[in-house]
Amino acid sequence: MKGKIVILLALFFSAFALVPERVITGTVQDVHQLPISDVIVSVRGGKAKAKTDSAGKFSIAVPVYSKMLVFTHAGFITNEVKLTSASTMSVTLMAGQAIPTEEPVARDQQSESLVLHSFSKMAAAPSSVLQGNVSRARPNTENYNPINENGFQFTGHDPVTTFSVDVDRAAYSNVRRFLNAGQMPPVDAVRIEEMINYFDYDYPQPTGTHPISIHAEFTNSPWNDGLKLLHIGLQGKTVSAENLPASNLVFLVDVSGSMMDENKLPLLKQAFKLLVDQLRTEDKISIVAYAGAAGVVLEPTPGNEKMKIKEALDNLEAGGSTAGGEGIEMAYKLAKENFLPKGNNRIILATDGDFNVGISSEGELLRLIEEKRKGGTFLSVVGFGMGNYKDSHIETLADKGNGNYAYIDNIQEARKVFVQEFGGTLFTIAKDVKIQIEFNPAHVQAYRLIGYENRALKNEEFHDDKKDAGDMGSGHSVTAIYEIIPVGIKSSFLSQTDALKYQKTDASEIGKTDEMLTVKVRYKNPDNEKSVLFDLPVKNVSKAFSACSQDLQFASAVAEFGLLLRNSEYKGTSSYHHVISQAKAAFGKDDEGYRSEFVRLVKTTQALDGRKETARKE
Repeated sequence: MKGKIVILLALFFSAFALVPERVITGTVQDVHQLPISDVIVSVRGGKAKAKTDSAGKFSIAVPVYSKMLVFTHAGFITNEVKLTSASTMSVTLMAGQAIPTEEPVARDQQSESLVLHSFSKMAAAPSSVLQGNVSRARPNTENYNPINENGFQFTGHDPVTTFSVDVDRAAYSNVRRFLNAGQMPPVDAVRIEEMINYFDYDYPQPTGTHPISIHAEFTNSPWNDGLKLLHIGLQGKTVSAENLPASNLVFLVDVSGSMMDENKLPLLKQAFKLLVDQLRTEDKISIVAYAGAAGVVLEPTPGNEKMKIKEALDNLEAGGSTAGGEGIEMAYKLAKENFLPKGNNRIILATDGDFNVGISSEGELLRLIEEKRKGGTFLSVVGFGMGNYKDSHIETLADKGNGNYAYIDNIQEARKVFVQEFGGTLFTIAKDVKIQIEFNPAHVQAYRLIGYENRALKNEEFHDDKKDAGDMGSGHSVTAIYEIIPVGIKSSFLSQTDALKYQKTDASEIGKTDEMLTVKVRYKNPDNEKSVLFDLPVKNVSKAFSACSQDLQFASAVAEFGLLLRNSEYKGTSSYHHVISQAKAAFGKDDEGYRSEFVRLVKTTQALDGRKETARKE
């Protein structure tokens, strides 16, 4: 009898030992489609385990009855993927906290439980970003300056409006990052002028003595019946690559602990390598890294020594607190020691903006940047990451440093900033560029500038050469859109005010003229502190929207999208459906596909925000 029992037990256990297996292969990537190495791939409730290689690829043999694979990495949110009949899969992980699932992998192995426990102590992603069965993450600490949307101004009271140009494009790529992650962006992250200026427009190149040309169009507002749109485009002179001055660049790289995520330091390295590929022998580059302390990673090196520069980038590792102030001082010191009187002297700061050690106050830091700017060394800032991203801080640093501000959410955006727009990103053709518009009350009852809230200037600052303003790089364009209430149109946007007693506000008293407004532009040449003024009168001639340029049509679609994202009180009859149809009709050449990508992004937003869409009138 005992012998029979032994035989039965042997047969029973051998049956489990002979359970057939199948092999599952695949790749693991982050939200930017970059491969993730060293991801632990395991069977939920089982012992099978594998790890991804440097290309993010894995292969794991699992019992045929297995139902779930678990993907775990210290810098990412744990993801569980249900197995199907397919033998290959592609898995995406979100940057953030690796949290054990309700049924930890291989619960009977104490060492693995300890590993999972240690994962739960890691830095987390935004609280609203969920993946798989994970529902816990640290609060989102991203920070944005508040935006109080521009309202309509009565021309009879305030006929003049003044603002600084803005060629920053960071808001668009940052908004895109939120939407691609299935999340509506914070309202204050939506700076409409930066979304409009993200795209290239076919404005005419300057032909006269000025490095900037002005273009203007006037048409009907697509979203507010009876109102008009004024579209103003500035085009900076394009300087060919061979004629660009030599560069003295200092990469200032944040390698603090908050930069560990795949969409921070690893993406930063890839982005800067693209820039290195554009450098010439006459260009020089240095690298300063900062965390608990700052240090020189690469002494000034000619641009043709690309392998040496890239090796220095590869050796960067994240860890420690953030001595941003000390790093900036060291970077300026290097820039000064290698200053090129006729060249491009620029620091490129790459960070998530989370400064917490170094110069004692933000005011002191900004004064340092302003002082160095006057000496001819400019500061551009490139933002990375999510969850603790400090947009408000980064934007201010770039503004004070006479530089650009870009947000890089993927390698394609890095290519756009550092390859396609290389000249515009690095080489200034006009600095402290200001725009002032005087409206004629005979034709314009009220006006509203869409966006540029944080670029507004006092009218008297237009003539003040000490007042800092935005800069334009080689080939850069700047677009501004005003919404206008013509004389004689009644609008709910206009509040009741008393007529001025001592000013001429009646159109009949002003005198006949067909000029609707005059655009004035004031700028400084890069090596001069004395500004130059020129202007363009614009006649009161309105064209049908369909007869306007594709630039106007597409820019107005982007503006309308921004109004929807902000849920603006001025959105009128705006809708995602209208934005999509309007943008698709104005693609133009779209060689790089940015305009078609915009339409896909609007469709994504429409799906996320569908309830609001159905409540709006077309």
